[in-house]
Amino acid sequence: MSEISIKNLSKSFVDKNGEVIALDNINIDIEKGDIYGIIGMSGAGKSTLVRCMNYLEKPTSGTVEVAGKELGSLKKKELQKHREKIGMIFQGYNLLMQKSVVENICFPLYIQGIKKKEARKRAYELLEIVGLSDKRKAYPSQLSGGQKQRVAIARALAANPEILLCDEATSALDPQTTASILELLKDINEKYNITIVIITHEMSVVKKICTKVAVLEGGHVKKEGEVATIFKEVISDVGA
Repeated sequence: MSEISIKNLSKSFVDKNGEVIALDNINIDIEKGDIYGIIGMSGAGKSTLVRCMNYLEKPTSGTVEVAGKELGSLKKKELQKHREKIGMIFQGYNLLMQKSVVENICFPLYIQGIKKKEARKRAYELLEIVGLSDKRKAYPSQLSGGQKQRVAIARALAANPEILLCDEATSALDPQTTASILELLKDINEKYNITIVIITHEMSVVKKICTKVAVLEGGHVKKEGEVATIFKEVISDVGA
């Protein structure tokens, strides 16, 4: 059984010009332990798709099944509980600027009702994993972009998720920092068997870390499969 199964998913919005179809009949299956890339240009529908995977965006039609549960069938409290299985990191880090590094990581645990002592113990473990033990008392304004993203990764892992969604998580970083973040994600995937979905517009990111990839264009999946196979097809298409 797939860890994430998306069937016949469509998403449309209404703006001043009428209906906009962001996603049109998407079908994707992501297996447990995959590092799955979703690549496409700006406006392809990538971010909308990843937000549908945890129901931050509700699809107009179709289904999203995550870890054996169809999200559209869950009541509000059930959905909130099931979302604990899904961590998410963003391009803009989304850190609380007035909170220290350790408090940023503890924040989702406090929301779950975890006591401060236990939450801080978990936060210190995660800071060790992401290589920032010496920054636990620092504030986001005192960190580099790469360090902020490491804090964001630690926070996303706080509740022991089974899935990590990464929405353009490296696009604001320089190449060297991007490489270090990708190595960290790969290490997390291998050590903890966490399924990772990476949304990106950068082919280099997909080639470096992903096992499978879907190419999005205009809200449609144009190609999907093993990374090596898809890139051979892309090169062949360009050559043609």
